[in-house]
Amino acid sequence: MRYSLLVMIVLFFSACQYFGKDKKPALNLETERMNMMDSDRAFSKLSGEVGMKRAFLEFIDSNGVLLRPNQLPLVSGDAVDFLTQLNDSDFVLTWNPKNGRIAQSADLGYTYGIYTLKTAKSDTTLYGTYVSIWKKQLDGSWKFVLDSGNDGIGLEPSETE
Repeated sequence: MRYSLLVMIVLFFSACQYFGKDKKPALNLETERMNMMDSDRAFSKLSGEVGMKRAFLEFIDSNGVLLRPNQLPLVSGDAVDFLTQLNDSDFVLTWNPKNGRIAQSADLGYTYGIYTLKTAKSDTTLYGTYVSIWKKQLDGSWKFVLDSGNDGIGLEPSETE
């Protein structure tokens, strides 16, 4: 009887250890949110350094969508085609995420903020707002699945904070 009880206890704890291995570690949502925000900042930095086209092509998800004024949504391959044909040599686009939120699953979230568009041919600087929806990739990186912007806030970012 004691031997049977001992075997059952050992089997119980062995089963607990076996089934416990499949448990995913607890997610730190704030850490994941900051990783997503950092991806948005890195995206902007790359755009300022090498141009909007290359930055967008690097950070767009394979099913990414671009919403642009006076156009139908550009989805997946159409978005990539649009970006590939883009001539970004006359301007520099950068932005600053103001905030973002992340889903409880920590694999989807959004950022929003203010963008700055500086033209090369004049001293003109335009400002606007944007929102990007982000999806966590299998390798842990973040890529945007939807990007949209609105032009014309009329103020420099420092004036709106």
